Amino acid sequence: MDTEQIVRTFTDYYREHGHRRITGSPLLPDPGDPVLFTSAGMHPLTPYLEGRPHPLGRRLVNVQRCLRTTDLEEVGDRSHLTVFQMLGTWSLGDYEGSLSLDWAHRLLTEGLGVDPGLLHATVYGGGEQVGPDTESLRLWQERGVPVELTVDDNWWSNGPVGPCGPDSEIFLWSGDTPPRSTPTGDDRWVEVWNHVMMRHRRLEDGRLVPLPQRNVDTGLGLERLASLLQGRSSVFECDVFEPWRRVLPSLWPLDEPSFRVVCDHLRSAVVVVGDGVRPSNTGRGYVLRRLVRRLLTVLWREDPSRGLGDLPVELITHTSDHFRQDVDPGLVRGLLVDEERRFRRLLERGRDVLARPRFRGPLGEEDFAYLHDTHGLPRDLVTSLRGEGDPGTGGGGAVRP
Repeated sequence: MDTEQIVRTFTDYYREHGHRRITGSPLLPDPGDPVLFTSAGMHPLTPYLEGRPHPLGRRLVNVQRCLRTTDLEEVGDRSHLTVFQMLGTWSLGDYEGSLSLDWAHRLLTEGLGVDPGLLHATVYGGGEQVGPDTESLRLWQERGVPVELTVDDNWWSNGPVGPCGPDSEIFLWSGDTPPRSTPTGDDRWVEVWNHVMMRHRRLEDGRLVPLPQRNVDTGLGLERLASLLQGRSSVFECDVFEPWRRVLPSLWPLDEPSFRVVCDHLRSAVVVVGDGVRPSNTGRGYVLRRLVRRLLTVLWREDPSRGLGDLPVELITHTSDHFRQDVDPGLVRGLLVDEERRFRRLLERGRDVLARPRFRGPLGEEDFAYLHDTHGLPRDLVTSLRGEGDPGTGGGGAVRP
């Protein structure tokens, strides 16, 4: 089952259960929102979770593109992507969490063909202000799904203040042995679907107060589920990445970890540009700039002559189609190439500056501040040029374009 079939199966199932499909929002939140990017399907729906009536009713379903910079350091493993699609459902003061979990279990096992024996769930075990989620625990026990109780891992919030609540997460076994242990004890249990019983608001002083209505907010990672349903060992092997695996190795031979970082960051940069962001030194533009610099650092490790001007338009078009964006692929590639030129010039200037006697020894905070404010050299780039690590990748070795 490819990703498009999964989307149709998911949305049709929830339509049959009274949900109205809503259009996914861009990555950029509304003006005035302090969050840089939409990081979860619930973000654009926050006013409705807080009680405002939604024009399409109390039961909603959609497909939302999301970006999470919090997972940036984990990109390259088998399950994390910077930009991805989230399948979401919402009950805005309508049905309770146990019914949501029951529907999810039926969709996974009956609609998508998941072996029930490969499922595991986690449930909120209770804390100082909110007790254990006994309703979700009872549902899973009735369905014969093993359950693990946790505290911090099963409390969901979109920030230090605002809507939040206990959640129940559904995991799928990805190992080549019979399932064993629990999600917190074996990382072969891969989280695929999170159901948040969003009933509370956290105040600045840490207290929880009830929301005007009891909501259920769920999110299922499309690419992650597709890789598991297709029997792949990582998200980078599901059907979404087929064109990348077919085209990229002949253009830029890379080992698997490097391939994953380059694919992820390039795809993410294409989507971010497609939603109207341009490179800059602050805010969303800096996230885009950082993505481009990270992928170029990886590309240039083995061959400094590699360049984004060689990126096939086919890959840009495929990515834009997957995320349902209408963009000019030539414009996207041109912006990426311009950013590459800026990075090369910055590296050249940085090497010249750091060759001065003042910067040959250990650097202090005043040195880093001077290099940034006077010469536009961020700390991660300085440490990279001095051979102390690649900017933003966590690896060793200097950048050598």
